Amino acid sequence: MVAKRGTSLRRGLQILAALGSDAAVAEGGLGVTQLAVLTGHEKSQVSRTLAVLTEHGLAERSPARPGYRLGWECFALAARAGQPRLIQDATGALEALVSEVGEAAHVSVLHGAQILTVLTRSPAHAIVARGWVGRTVPAYCTSSGRVLLLDHDPDALVDLLGSGPFPAHGPNAPRDAAELERRIVDARRLGYAVADEESEPGLVAAAAPVRDFTGGVVAAVNVSGPKFRLGERLHQAGELVRAAAEQISANLGAPVAPAAGRPTPRNRRAVAAEGERAGHRG
Repeated sequence: MVAKRGTSLRRGLQILAALGSDAAVAEGGLGVTQLAVLTGHEKSQVSRTLAVLTEHGLAERSPARPGYRLGWECFALAARAGQPRLIQDATGALEALVSEVGEAAHVSVLHGAQILTVLTRSPAHAIVARGWVGRTVPAYCTSSGRVLLLDHDPDALVDLLGSGPFPAHGPNAPRDAAELERRIVDARRLGYAVADEESEPGLVAAAAPVRDFTGGVVAAVNVSGPKFRLGERLHQAGELVRAAAEQISANLGAPVAPAAGRPTPRNRRAVAAEGERAGHRG
């Protein structure tokens, strides 16, 4: 039994190493057949191991292609071992953003159908009623969630969130996947997303995507605050957030950001699907 457990552990580690390889990152994930070839195990063994890794958040299905990629729990483990590159590079930009906007700023990542806050900074004058780091909220009704979903095509959105109707967290939250998709299209055009009383009444926010060297979205930067204070300058805040996100992306080796409205290498499929549907409607 001990030998069998050792073999299973070794197989799991080999699969994680393959998912963390340059080839896997460049392709946006690896399929079961590819993993079987790379690790020298049968596809049935790889599938069973992936099921366990996915259950524990160490692997997850890739939104970019059929297959798997490293899960965010790997980040959580790395965070306990030392300060991750994302947080290290984001801290200074986040503090500058707080100084410019005068509101709280956050860095979040996609965690299943939720967003997970991994870094937050607040103005010196702010009264912090609750801690955001480690909290999760639904991706569909937040500005951060919207930019984290920028590279998802309509089918991937439905696979992740369902078609709806979605629970109404705030008065202006999207009701279903179709409405969410329209707002994602707007975010692609602008280069940032805004949320006006979507997650809760009276709260507004703006977010922009952080991309790594593959061009894929790995995090979101956002600012949020009460509508009476931030509402009228929400799009101005969005431009500042986009600049901060682009700075962090550059530090992570991301390709040069295209002009708003032009597809990046990783969201071309989503943009192409959008254009195809527009042609059908026309």
